[in-house]
Amino acid sequence: MRKERVDEYQPLLVKDVASLRRFPNRSLLLAAGAACIGGTFQYGYNISIINGPTMYVHRFINQTWIERYNTSISENVLTLLWSAIVSIFTLGGLVGASLGGTLSVKLGRKGALLTNNAFSLTAALLMGISQSTGLFELLIIGRFFCGINAGIAICVQPLYLGEIAPTALRGAMGMGTSVFITGGILTGQVMGLREVLGREEYWPILLSTTCIPAIAQLIILPFFPESPRYLLIDKGDTEGCKKALKQLHGAGVCEAEREDIEKEKLSSEGVQAKKPWELFSDRSVRWQLLTIILLNAAQQLNGINAIYFYADYVFRQSGIPEDKIRYVTVGTGACECLTALTCGMLIECLGRKALIMGGYSLMSICCIFFTLTLSFQDASPIVPYLSMACVFAFILSFGLGPGGVTNILTTELFTQSTRPAAYMVAGTVNWCSFFFIGLLFPFIVLGLQQYCFLVFLVVCILVVTYIFLILPETKNKTFLEIQNEFQSSKNKKCNSIDGAGTKLLTTSI
Repeated sequence: MRKERVDEYQPLLVKDVASLRRFPNRSLLLAAGAACIGGTFQYGYNISIINGPTMYVHRFINQTWIERYNTSISENVLTLLWSAIVSIFTLGGLVGASLGGTLSVKLGRKGALLTNNAFSLTAALLMGISQSTGLFELLIIGRFFCGINAGIAICVQPLYLGEIAPTALRGAMGMGTSVFITGGILTGQVMGLREVLGREEYWPILLSTTCIPAIAQLIILPFFPESPRYLLIDKGDTEGCKKALKQLHGAGVCEAEREDIEKEKLSSEGVQAKKPWELFSDRSVRWQLLTIILLNAAQQLNGINAIYFYADYVFRQSGIPEDKIRYVTVGTGACECLTALTCGMLIECLGRKALIMGGYSLMSICCIFFTLTLSFQDASPIVPYLSMACVFAFILSFGLGPGGVTNILTTELFTQSTRPAAYMVAGTVNWCSFFFIGLLFPFIVLGLQQYCFLVFLVVCILVVTYIFLILPETKNKTFLEIQNEFQSSKNKKCNSIDGAGTKLLTTSI
């Protein structure tokens, strides 16, 4: 082939190489790991780490109360204080979610992640000195800062991962959010074992270990670049974008991604980053916004919290000794982590829609079987073991679809000007749903007992129906192509309505 021919087709050849590349560059993997270790790993870690020292913290509060007031604390006040320590995390998460989008625009995705570590370090210090100072109030404040850290992380980190990943690997890279959440939960469960830091004298150290991932991120993440999309579209830094793409994707395959970012920049020329409330009045993102609100609410209301609530009861019914139940719980965490990894390997093959629909469909089936096995626990010695199988099956189904794909879709359904605001809305809905289910779930169980899973069955079926009818497949599509697909779908619906109206008018005439 003559040289001029090679030069003529070189852009197409580069694009083909980029589209065929299925394995991320080492620098891209390390950047994702650095973002996740101080990001959603902290979210999962701080959810599970508080369960280990429950009794020890109770004793500390009671002892402090006696020293202050010369009387034992009442059971109701102790329960109230412990509930505050646990649930203030959710309130902090809501505050963090409302800050995350703004920080990601003002400081950049990388800058917001690095700044976020200040909350984690402050929380670790406060919780670590709570016992030595005799101030249990520091635990409440520390958990609040942990929540803010988690809220910002769950908003900014998926945003960073989605924007640094090439189109062909965006789903697999986005699964880093789910993998590190489940990895954080598993690590927190392991750290809480008596053989590690689960003894009474170690509980302040256990709670202060949240500083370790923060320090790791502060050391590692500065070696990696800011999001190329943020650099070019938000800051207009063409050279910075090129350098970032070269480092993250490699010199030979970054051209196609740069062209894609250039197209998105041209389409959003003169458009400022939107505020969350502006999304609700923007008809061009109406269906995308409705989709992420529904999926983020369903992520908390689909019954996963109920499964964890019933897990201990099911394990005891199965004859597992009391002192061994914690190890079985660690096993459930390991299963969820492995499922997230499996989902990451499958997502670019099967697509987002198939995985999330499959996950919710399997959860629906598990809800039916779990209701039956709980209703007939005494019918046969084998029934408790079937209940235990349902627990693991439900957790695996959740990790296979809803647990991982939801955050990826929040990245993919929006463009650069609307994405940070969309994450703020999604995060707010997620944390509010988390608080709502935590507040009402005990009453739901009290009223419906095992039949509460029929409520979650309805939620899962409704979500599957909505996804099947509304959500397009986003695999291997650029952000602009996904936006155009929503617009074309909307236009078809409008045309069909107009056509029906015209036909009706003609018939009546």
